[in-house]
Amino acid sequence: MSGLLSDQSWQYRALTDRNPGLAHLSDGLIDLMEDGHPVVAGSADLKYSNGLYQFERRYPDRYIQFGISEQNMVSAAAGLASTGMMPFVATFASFLGLLACEQIRMDIAYCAQPVRLIGHHTGISMGFYGTSHHATEDIGTMRSIADLTIVSPADGPQLRAAIRASAEHDRPIYFRTGRSQEPDIYGPDTTFEFGRAVRHGAGRDLSIIACGMPVHPALEAAAILGAEGISVGVIDMATIKPLDRAAVLDAAARAGRLMTVEEHNVVGGLGAAVAEVLADEGLPVRLHRHGIKDSFALIAPPTHLYAHYQLDADGIASVARNFLRQG
Repeated sequence: MSGLLSDQSWQYRALTDRNPGLAHLSDGLIDLMEDGHPVVAGSADLKYSNGLYQFERRYPDRYIQFGISEQNMVSAAAGLASTGMMPFVATFASFLGLLACEQIRMDIAYCAQPVRLIGHHTGISMGFYGTSHHATEDIGTMRSIADLTIVSPADGPQLRAAIRASAEHDRPIYFRTGRSQEPDIYGPDTTFEFGRAVRHGAGRDLSIIACGMPVHPALEAAAILGAEGISVGVIDMATIKPLDRAAVLDAAARAGRLMTVEEHNVVGGLGAAVAEVLADEGLPVRLHRHGIKDSFALIAPPTHLYAHYQLDADGIASVARNFLRQG
C-alpha cells in the first residue's frame, strides 16, 4: 500500500474536490469486481489523471502501474485477457489510440482479445500540452481496425454504465473519454447498450448527432435555437462503431438535415461514419460535419479552444444557423 494516497491527505481531497468526475471509471470497475468479474486495471503512469488511484486504493493487488510504456501495457493487457482476466488499461488517448495502434491492431483486435482500452483526455482537452497530446485522429484510426468497438461516453455516469455493460461484451473495446470534467447529462441509474444511440428530442428542422464532450453543448445549442423557433433534436451517438444506423436514418427522415459535432478531425470521425450510412442508403440528405477542419489544433486552454473551434454551445448554435440558411 506504500505510495497510495490517503483519503485524509490534502492531495487526495484536492483531486476529488476539483474533479469529482474522476470517480466514475474506478466506480465502474469496482462495480464489476463486486459482481465477481476478474478485473485487472492498469495505467501508464497516469493513475491520478484518470482516477484509477481510487480503484488501486480499493484493490491494490488488481492494479498494475506500467510506467511510461503504453505499447507494452497494451500487449500485456492482451496477455492478461488470454488467461481469462478482464483487463482495463488507461492512458492519454493520444498515446493509446495513436502510439499503441500497432499493438491494438495485432495483439488485441486481430487476436480477438476482449481488452477494454480507456483513451482519456481526448480531442483538444489537453489544451496547452500541445499537438503531441491532442487526440483528433483516434476515432479514424480505431474505426479502421476490424472488430473493434468504439465508445465515446458523454459524461461520467454514461461511462460508468458502459463499463458495467462491457462485462457482457466479448470483443475488444476502445473507450474514448474526456477530462472527467464534463457536466452530467445522465443520472446515476442510467443504463447503456452498445450500438444504441440516445435521442434527445426529434427535431423537425435539424438533427444534431454528437458524441463525447460535445453532447452537452449540443443540447444547450438546441435549447438556444429552440428559443428562436428552430426545432432541433440531438442524438447522443455514444457508440461510434458499430454505429446506430437506424437512428441516423430516422433522424434523416424527420429533419432532412443532419449536423455532426465531434471533438475530432472531420476526416475519418463521427461525421464520416454518418456520411457513409447516408451514401450507402443513397439518401439525398444535407449533412454538415462540424469539428476540427483537417488541421492540427492550436495550443491554448481547453475552454479557449472549444470557443475558437465553435464546439461550445454558442459556437454550435452559430454553425447550425449558418447551415440552415444555406439553400
